[in-house]
Amino acid sequence: MIDIKQIRENPEKFKKAAKDKNFDVNIDTLVALDEQIREVRTQLQDIATQKNQIGKSIPKLSGDEKQSALARLSELKPKEIEFQERIKVLQPEFDELMLQVPQPADDDVPLGKDDTENVEIRKEGQIRQFDFEPKDHVQLGLALGIIDIERGVKLAGTRNYILKGDGALLHWAVLHFAMDCMVSKGYVPMSVPLLMKDETMTGTGFFPGSEDQTYRMEKDQLNLAGTAEVPLTAYRMGEILNAEELPLKYVALSSCFRREAGAAGKDTYGLYRIHQFDKVEQVVICKNNIEESNKFHGEILANAEAVMQALELPYRIANVCTGDLGRGQAKKFDIEAWMPSRGNYCETHSASKFYEFQARRMNLRYKDPKTKKNIFCHTLNNTVIASPRILISLLELYQNSDGSITIPLVLRPYMNDKEKLVPAPHRSAR
Repeated sequence: MIDIKQIRENPEKFKKAAKDKNFDVNIDTLVALDEQIREVRTQLQDIATQKNQIGKSIPKLSGDEKQSALARLSELKPKEIEFQERIKVLQPEFDELMLQVPQPADDDVPLGKDDTENVEIRKEGQIRQFDFEPKDHVQLGLALGIIDIERGVKLAGTRNYILKGDGALLHWAVLHFAMDCMVSKGYVPMSVPLLMKDETMTGTGFFPGSEDQTYRMEKDQLNLAGTAEVPLTAYRMGEILNAEELPLKYVALSSCFRREAGAAGKDTYGLYRIHQFDKVEQVVICKNNIEESNKFHGEILANAEAVMQALELPYRIANVCTGDLGRGQAKKFDIEAWMPSRGNYCETHSASKFYEFQARRMNLRYKDPKTKKNIFCHTLNNTVIASPRILISLLELYQNSDGSITIPLVLRPYMNDKEKLVPAPHRSAR
């Protein structure tokens, strides 16, 4: 959420932000509602002042003067009720519009309509050149008996899958390796709930806007989180932190659930766009300072890159354009891993910076030791690794001509020191 004072002072800035990010929000209506509410509140304050003055004077009055004062109090009451009712009508309209106002992007974010206009910053690693005809991850997984999409769909519908045997072990190995990397860097590991209240989804900026992508438990009025960003960022919501506590650095390994509404026919093959996956997520909550936010934005990006480099997977970094930014993101970097079967770099991680957008919604503050004022925190988050999407790159880039898969060195300790996934003649893909 944006500070309404900023919108009052420069409404054009937020009109531009909405246009650049492709969000439809009427800033003029918001400003008009704000003015009306302030006027009504001023009237209510005036009435309260008059009532207070009259109330103090009544004990000193008698006769006609006292009756006149009491009559004046009676006259003020219906006006007070009228203004209170007016606030009850205006405030929800105002609050709804405030939740829709997007955060302006940083000045160095490229202007663009969608992800096709994201700007490459750099590439890392070498793309493997095969001396044989490579298979895609589904062909490899079926031959090795480690992926079963057919039965996943039978059990749970489209965009579902089952990883089994070494496929499940490789999946967990990637995630546990990433967790260990983050814990070694001082991030606090968390096991978090995944069923979230509406206020938590709103506080982290997913509502309004992502309702269609969210699995909703109507009977319980709860929502399945699409990322551990939600519980991690909201962990201290509504609290006033001590400045000495900051920065807070959290990491969680969780399952994630996304409906992928509107994605029919898009990326339906294999493990790329699925309804359920597992992800290691990192979150930083820091002081309200742009330089500090920028520093941690670099840090969380570097953490994810370190995992990719340890896995020896080629990737590139993209500066995400305005049209591909979420409502609350001031800036975002995407990490895109090379996927041979797709013939391109494809998004596997996103590192996002929010400034106080999420904290203001969550009322997450810290007390400044000098001014003693309560100040909204800044928040950031990034995927450390997400699987099974990253298995597309791992299986395809580490495949051998005989159909086996070489296990990356850093993952072998998590797989009983196994060096390869080898197809067995007796093993059936079914």
